[in-house]
Order: sequence, then C-alpha cells, then structure tokens
Amino acid sequence: MTRDALHIGRYSESGRVYLITTATVDRRPVFEDFACARCVVGEMRYLVEQGGVASLAWVVMPDHLHWLLQLGEHADLSDTIRALKGRSAHRLGGPLWQRAFHDRALREEEDLVAAARYIVANPLRAGLVTRLGDYPHRDAIWL
Repeated sequence: MTRDALHIGRYSESGRVYLITTATVDRRPVFEDFACARCVVGEMRYLVEQGGVASLAWVVMPDHLHWLLQLGEHADLSDTIRALKGRSAHRLGGPLWQRAFHDRALREEEDLVAAARYIVANPLRAGLVTRLGDYPHRDAIWL
C-alpha cells in the first residue's frame, strides 16, 4: 500500500478533537524502556509548544500510543503525526513506528472526559499496573 493510499479519506479540520492510535513496528515493546517512552512524551510536548495542537490526554503503552488532541488553526493531522513519528524515531535511532495510524474525529457532543479516562486507563486494562497512579507514561488535562 502506498503512502498516499493510507491517507485516502483522511480529513483534517482545525479545532477538531481526534483520538490517535499508532503502534511500533512489529508491535515491539520499545516503550517498556523508560527513556524511550519519555522521548515520545517530549516530542508530543514539543508539538504542543509549537502551537499546532492541544494535548488533552495520552498514554504511551509498551508498543503503542493513544493521544487525544485538538488540532490548532493551521495544523494538519497527517503532518502532525508524521512529525511526532519522525522526530521520535530520529532521536531513538531508527525505524520505530508502523507507517499508518488510526484516527477518529470526536463529535462535539461526545464526552471528552470519558474518552480521556478510557485512554489513561489502558495500563490498568492491560494489567501493567493495579493503580492508575503507578503508571508514569500517561496524562490528561482533567487529572
């Protein structure tokens, strides 16, 4: 599948909230390593600081990332995720992410807090921790 084929039907809308899921190549548990996970967190923060997105909630799991974000006025969803993946892969020394990512635009009437709770509770459901506060690679603006 070509890169362009992966983007067919993808639409970026300024101000829209998106739930992004992206996985590592071959679902390797790269982010079991604390420093690798924090690298991804740092790159998400960088994109927020650049003004392209607002970060609402996220969790870095051992082999994937969930990120609830709101696009800024002139941001493009594909460009934003490409920047996150490219910068983090470069910092960590090579191929890191699967080429594609899954996105879902949330409707205005959807409960963003419920979506954020679902995201940050992933480590509990996966059995990585018994208390949410014990997992270091997650955050939400409502926590």
